Amino acid sequence: MHPRDLLNEAMAGLLARPARSALTTLGTVLGITTLVVTLGVAATAGNQIVGRFDELTATSVTVEVPENPFPLVDWADVSQVTRLRGVVSAAALAESEQSANLSVRSNDIVDPTRITDQTLTVVASSPSLPAAVKGRMVEGRYFDAGHVARGDKVVVLGQHAAKMLGITRLERAPAVFIGTQAYTVIGVLGDLKREKSLASAVLLPPAIGKRYGLSIVTRVLVNTGLGAAELIAEQAPAALSPGNEALLQVISPPSPTRARDAVEGDVNALFLILGLVSLVVGAVGIANVTLVTVMERIAEIGLRRALGAARRHVAAQFLLESTLTGLTGGIIGASVGIVVIVAVCAAKQWTPVLDVRLAVMAPAAGAVVGLLAGLYPALRAARMEPVDALR
Repeated sequence: MHPRDLLNEAMAGLLARPARSALTTLGTVLGITTLVVTLGVAATAGNQIVGRFDELTATSVTVEVPENPFPLVDWADVSQVTRLRGVVSAAALAESEQSANLSVRSNDIVDPTRITDQTLTVVASSPSLPAAVKGRMVEGRYFDAGHVARGDKVVVLGQHAAKMLGITRLERAPAVFIGTQAYTVIGVLGDLKREKSLASAVLLPPAIGKRYGLSIVTRVLVNTGLGAAELIAEQAPAALSPGNEALLQVISPPSPTRARDAVEGDVNALFLILGLVSLVVGAVGIANVTLVTVMERIAEIGLRRALGAARRHVAAQFLLESTLTGLTGGIIGASVGIVVIVAVCAAKQWTPVLDVRLAVMAPAAGAVVGLLAGLYPALRAARMEPVDALR
């Protein structure tokens, strides 16, 4: 049989029952669409996460200073870190369990009918903290080296802490009381991108922090340029505490490539199962419909065999019909999947990541599914004897 005649016969067999052929193709369409959307969205989401990872996390390095009989890091040592190439900003923090829950109020009037005290965290920091936490001064200013040197009784409130204490404006130099000691509020720090817990804290200069056991640096926050975090994580301990760098603990961001691969792997593992199940359902549908078609066309098969058609001709016709069904489902599924990926990316304002090989392999996968699904019905049709089929 000439290949063109075989193709014409297969097309005629499919188009003779268009509704049944369309419903049979639907299973493959769903399976291929799920696979294409899964792989495309996983790649796009991984790329998007890497972009956000670079912006927010890949530039953040934290050096933790453990408790020690003698101070490992001094407040002035932060300037040594800022001299390193690739460092954008750095700041030191002093925190303790005793200062984590101190009573703070905005006036010294004792009113038994109202709750005027708030339990807030009190932290000492270096003057460069706003840049290190990627925040901004919502009101007023942050204390500087002059405040530190003079030992001025000033504080800066985190934005949430200011709201809790009812301080919204600084024109009249409001004060807050930590215990019985009053301090002038000179600024409100907000919009923190890093260390967001400081939004609910009271921030003191190091000289004032000594009164609350905050004289020793416990953490150093470092912001780096893109790609410099790994190098700075190695150099910062030596710059902060030469000779004792092994005692410092550095928290650096993981590789963005590993993060992307992990995200893609998780998404693929979850949805590939769904796609494969859909493909199996589509294959079973093609096999069932092809088998029913064989049973309905027994007389036609017997007539073809009686007129000289060989077993391979009958088998080839039904195999081609099922393969064309799978190929059509693969083409439609790949097209729908690409449209869905672009639509999702447009809605999320992402940049779509599409693999050209995916668009080519999806129809081929559909054809293979159709071919495998049609094997048993085609073999059953080929094994029919002409006399039995005509009877």
